Amino acid sequence: MDSISVSNYRCFGEKQTARLAPITLLVGENSTGKSSLMAMIRALWDAVYADRVPNFKEEPFDLGSFDEILHRTGRGSERADSFTAAIGVRSSRSQSRAHSELTQAEVEFRSRQAAPAPIRRRISNEGYWVEQDLSELNFGEVRFGSPQGEWRTEVPVALEAPRAYAAEALTPLGMALWSLRLFEPDSDSRFSVIKSRPESPEFAPEIAEEILQRIRPIGDQHLLTPHPDRWARPFAGAPTRSRPRRTYDPARVAPDSEGDYVPTYLAWLSLHDPDAWKHMKYRLEAFGNAAGLFDEIVVRRLGKTASHPFQIQVRKFDGRRKGPLHNLADVGYGVSQMLPLATELMRDDSSRTILIQQPEVHLHPSAEAALGSLLCEIAGNRRSDRRLIVETHSDFIIDRVRTSVCHEVGNLRPKDISILYFERDGHDVTIHNIGVDKLGNLIDTPRGYRQFFLNELQRSINL
Repeated sequence: MDSISVSNYRCFGEKQTARLAPITLLVGENSTGKSSLMAMIRALWDAVYADRVPNFKEEPFDLGSFDEILHRTGRGSERADSFTAAIGVRSSRSQSRAHSELTQAEVEFRSRQAAPAPIRRRISNEGYWVEQDLSELNFGEVRFGSPQGEWRTEVPVALEAPRAYAAEALTPLGMALWSLRLFEPDSDSRFSVIKSRPESPEFAPEIAEEILQRIRPIGDQHLLTPHPDRWARPFAGAPTRSRPRRTYDPARVAPDSEGDYVPTYLAWLSLHDPDAWKHMKYRLEAFGNAAGLFDEIVVRRLGKTASHPFQIQVRKFDGRRKGPLHNLADVGYGVSQMLPLATELMRDDSSRTILIQQPEVHLHPSAEAALGSLLCEIAGNRRSDRRLIVETHSDFIIDRVRTSVCHEVGNLRPKDISILYFERDGHDVTIHNIGVDKLGNLIDTPRGYRQFFLNELQRSINL
């Protein structure tokens, strides 16, 4: 995902568009829609890539019912009856200007049994588009458009797709695209004209092919079929991670928002995959040392098999001397709160998109800065192709990320960083897109971005 747009959604009335980058920092006052935007990123992934109805109450976000999500203007008679959101995907291997443009997938939501449900989905690129009616419990009507005109058709529910298209035919939109491929001008076509230019009144095979080519990104991401990678769905972390335990029993290993699974995951690595554990242990200890949290982490098994209980222990070094090992429950809360997040970031098989809420909770400023460096290291790894979207109130994280461009930390380029400033304006919130230049300076900052800090500085020196 390279951009996200929302309108009539929570505190966003007019359409707001935010640029997403390998590191995207969400900053602003409390209750200005930062968490709501993160929730929508995951919801759009579900509605577009996974072709399922998003759950806006899934942890760690609970946005409530449809009426609570729909934008409130304070003038009830003017409220809309739906909200929309869109993601933009730019090809990473574009061969022409046409394919270098953003391909956008827009979804419209309305109330269905008091919960938001997709009722329309539209994928478009520079005047070429496919729009699908999702209001019925079948494949429904599909509309196609190009600069030559607009057409519509109904896709039958019961069709046997050729084996070559079977993966796409698993989704309603895939079935619609299959109907484009099968179009033959001499057959009894289901296509009817909505409007067209005089010189091209009929739907032709070359138009179908051009629409298909234009709305498909050439890069690795694909908007039109279910994503085969089970780790591809955005991972959303809670602002407060799981409480440390003195002794752990083996539990689930599936990722969860609070990181309950992390101790079991580390214990499993230490027993079943020594090489992976050695690598993970090295990276965790390097970060722990940089953050001043710990210098060594140990999994202490209380038995010989994977079913036995275990403990997580850490210790600090005093110069060359090793200090005593301490149980995770006996050290500062910052260690136990940071361990799940650091592990999720370092997992090679973690999601490509990670949504992080207030990672600075319980961290000392020096640890916050070290976390900023870790984010740069993860996002700068071109092979992992990660998107880190971080809601933060920490100047130390923001400053470490932006200055990493100047100091060439983590191979970050200016375009790899996006800072989104959420500014309240009455009942609405405006999203300001702030960039970073090659020296780490902020670009296009609105007046309100630093006004609070300037006011506090003036107060502190009695101006």
